[in-house]
Amino acid sequence: MTGPITDQADVAIIIVSTNEAKWLEPALSTVFAHAGDAELDVVVVDNESTDGTRELVESKFPAARVVDSQNKGFAHANNRGAETCSARYVLFLNPDTEIVDGTFGELAAALDARPDVGMAGVRQLTGDGTLWPTIRYFPSVRRALGEAFGSERWTHRSRWAGERELDLSIYDTEVACDWTSGSFMFCRREALLSAGLLDERFFIYSEEPDLCLRMKRAGWATRHLPTMTIVHHAGKGGLRPKMIAQDVFTRRQYADKHLVAPHRAAYLAAIGARHMVRATAPGGGVGPQRRAAARLALRTLVGREAPPFGAPPQTAISRTRTR
Repeated sequence: MTGPITDQADVAIIIVSTNEAKWLEPALSTVFAHAGDAELDVVVVDNESTDGTRELVESKFPAARVVDSQNKGFAHANNRGAETCSARYVLFLNPDTEIVDGTFGELAAALDARPDVGMAGVRQLTGDGTLWPTIRYFPSVRRALGEAFGSERWTHRSRWAGERELDLSIYDTEVACDWTSGSFMFCRREALLSAGLLDERFFIYSEEPDLCLRMKRAGWATRHLPTMTIVHHAGKGGLRPKMIAQDVFTRRQYADKHLVAPHRAAYLAAIGARHMVRATAPGGGVGPQRRAAARLALRTLVGREAPPFGAPPQTAISRTRTR
């Protein structure tokens, strides 16, 4: 571990690097430039990187700390960082991001004025400046079915028909949401501790709705706040069948944890329908790589393929099916 531990920090910023050194310099530079009047405790979790992550941070950002972690996934690494912090707020921030507007002082003040808010998301742009929809609604059978039948292409789409809020005009205003993208999760420390840290059974994906649902049950709200804007270089890896299969696997984990049997079965059937449509689509709209990815997702969903990142730990947070 390097860098000073700041006992009086307002905001602890946790950035996990799994060979993400190439993104860290712009990310960390903009983080420090947008501190405002907030005292920051910046932690880079080195997730068994071999690309000089530690050396870059130590040489160019001495105000940051490096925490080593075994590569056991996104949730595990973020938890290892969060456990070393004592700030009032904890931000889980992706390494491939840049802060472009607003300050952490302003964001902390916004949550200070909203004592019922446990987590906030902010405006996110893609690398080409396009607004990215990060306001999300909890997974449900109807939303999964809507997405199976292309609801994001419908001319008029109700909130029940998909998890993403696609009315981009909303993103300039403060609005309640169920959950927000894991690339930027600004958490009140009290809410994070009362709900519990990220569930380490989720190697990557689905840990965000799981955490926000647990916060909601603990009495905390989640909000989208346009107080800050960031760039997130999402989708940089293109279509990756392994990650599509991983998403399906974690959705099954989420359903196992939170949904009662009839709802769980219907939800997983709707997820299966979505990938069945893509796996059997004729040539024109869906390319062969996307069809192959859908077939891999289906095999993973029904247990004919092993989870992309191995079986989850058996000692993580117990199941709490209450819906």
